[in-house]
Amino acid sequence: MTVQQSVATDNRAPLLEVEKLVKYFPIKEGIFSRTIGQVHAVDGVTFTIRRGETLGLVGESGCGKSTVGRTVLKLMSPTSGKVKLAGRDITHLSRAQMRPLRPEMQLIFQDPFSSLNPRMTAGAIVGEPLSLHGATSRKESRERVVEVFERVGLRPEQMADFPHQFSGGQRQRIGIARALVLGPSLIVGDEPVSALDVSIQAQVINLLIKLQDELGLAYLFIAHDLAVVKHISHRVAVMYLGRIVELADKSTLFRAPLHPYTKALLSAVPVPDPRARPKERTILKGDVPSPISPPNGCHFHERCPYVMDRCKIEAPVLFEKTPGHWAACHLED
Repeated sequence: MTVQQSVATDNRAPLLEVEKLVKYFPIKEGIFSRTIGQVHAVDGVTFTIRRGETLGLVGESGCGKSTVGRTVLKLMSPTSGKVKLAGRDITHLSRAQMRPLRPEMQLIFQDPFSSLNPRMTAGAIVGEPLSLHGATSRKESRERVVEVFERVGLRPEQMADFPHQFSGGQRQRIGIARALVLGPSLIVGDEPVSALDVSIQAQVINLLIKLQDELGLAYLFIAHDLAVVKHISHRVAVMYLGRIVELADKSTLFRAPLHPYTKALLSAVPVPDPRARPKERTILKGDVPSPISPPNGCHFHERCPYVMDRCKIEAPVLFEKTPGHWAACHLED
């Protein structure tokens, strides 16, 4: 059964449910650390991911994508909102309460160079989660590490090598193996291929798709490269300044985007055939506003070519324009 078939036939409740997620970071000043403001990193994000599905989360740098991923994994506590894993509300669980759930939720880091301990062998790096959770004997741990090494395309004899002896793509395979070793159901990939050469990116993306097909994994795939997201995702969520502005299956989003920001992003994607490029490229004016003092109303209104007075005072709600296609734009009301 293919990944697409498994997703299409899975009518069970979502594996991950995120509802109105908010994460603000306080800005402190002075010797008494007085709070003088807040960084609005994530501002009311809602989405779901089913088993065996990939949700691509895209947007410009600083829009809050990585913060969403880390908050979902409970590596940081949300300011408000709700996160559910397999129907269980994990929003307010303590570190001790989260520990039994950690094997279910894993992270693949962006940089395969800095995310691996240079003093540890590859086998020790991949096997470390097993020792931390104490679920298996030493023999069983080694067998499990050998298994995931082979699954990600590495040779078992490479387990004795150190990170500097591997190429960038191989190091990211080690990171993937480390995420797989505990048998998770959800993996958050935080720009997992952006630090790799383009040719290596394709290999790693194809590996992730293969692993999803074999193991039924759910991915939250965070990226800024729309071409990569189009290749791996089933659905795509577009973020701008802490909010999701559009959410749809990938074919619908790339064929018929609704939000002006999504249209601008897609118009800038390089295409092999110039004749296939949209007739008009949308050039956004100005810069992304500061998340310390985001604009009132729609966060995008200062750069939107279709701005109305309503946009400046009333924040649009993410609503379902057509089945499965959500947008947060007053133009589509």
